[in-house]
Amino acid sequence: MRIGIVVHGPNIIDTGYALKLINLIKNYGDVYTRLGGTMGRTAVIDASLENVIDISCKLVPSDSLKIFHDDDVDLIFLLNYGKSDVTGQVFGYKVYNHYVNKISDNNIPLIQIERPGEDDGSIIPWNNNLKIVEELSQKLNLDIVTPEEVYNNHIKHDCAGLNQRVVHGVSPDENIMVNSVIIGKTDSDKLTLIAKDNHIVDIIGGELKSHGLEKLGEVDLDSAIIKTGLLRHAKVTPRVISNVESDSFKVTFLDHAGEDVYKFRDSSLVITVGDDTTLISSDILYRFDIPVIGITDGDLDKVVEDGFKVKNSIIFEVESGFDDIIGQDIKRLIFSDEIESYDFDNIDDVKNKIIEIIKNINCKYKINYIN
Repeated sequence: MRIGIVVHGPNIIDTGYALKLINLIKNYGDVYTRLGGTMGRTAVIDASLENVIDISCKLVPSDSLKIFHDDDVDLIFLLNYGKSDVTGQVFGYKVYNHYVNKISDNNIPLIQIERPGEDDGSIIPWNNNLKIVEELSQKLNLDIVTPEEVYNNHIKHDCAGLNQRVVHGVSPDENIMVNSVIIGKTDSDKLTLIAKDNHIVDIIGGELKSHGLEKLGEVDLDSAIIKTGLLRHAKVTPRVISNVESDSFKVTFLDHAGEDVYKFRDSSLVITVGDDTTLISSDILYRFDIPVIGITDGDLDKVVEDGFKVKNSIIFEVESGFDDIIGQDIKRLIFSDEIESYDFDNIDDVKNKIIEIIKNINCKYKINYIN
């Protein structure tokens, strides 16, 4: 039997359960494993699992499932470790429905294993009633939860309006991230986002951040990727993979999209714009020994527990609200609206050019050097 496994998120990897489950499922057939989502990539690298879990492509979980469907495997597993049983089960419901909408037939059994090792952990047979579900339930001490139970307990009462989206499993004082952009903070354990004409216009259970909404722009609330709290909870020791030596000094530009940073892993230096983008990007790039020059304004919404930075990185802290303005000038003057440049020989050359740009708009700044 050919079995596809989609691993989602860092928590299932950091807890060690991803590898345990993969090894367990190998008893039932030939296993092929790939990541679904983005933040799990760093966890895969730290755990030295690149040869076990395919992280070569940036794919949402439903697309990873579709790849296995198109490969005509016999069985598919989705492994996840949500913040709670509610968030995990609702996540699975949304992923399963996105997946079903992308395929022409639904004849391959899909089984979700959620929060293994926890008292509220579960196994969800989304479109099947296979004997393996009962066997794994007993071996892992997990309750079997049906799709109907997930819908009736968590979904049915939340369909009040086409432009509303209830976010489950939140806690007060958590950041709200929509498609990798921080758009507000919770003040309750119940959160609803409200959109009109593809723009988020109101919130129940939190406070919106206008600057974040401007960055987000138009959004399809039904399909948007929404996260709250820390993106990765575990305290980890990052694994560093030496960057590939290059004859040229390649500088790349990253503007408010921290989770896309993996495509810049062949860079000599990455310029990042925004506090959270700089925090996330520098943490990921630390694994590849790539320094950053970050443009920040002190408006930080903590999204990872620890933010690692490569030695010799440089952080510019500018006046509030000026990080975006300076970022636009950097892209226009250094990159000619592209995202990479070879016009510099070292990081000091780039630093001096950015100082020149900042001085031209008469903005106060200070520089923090990472030693």
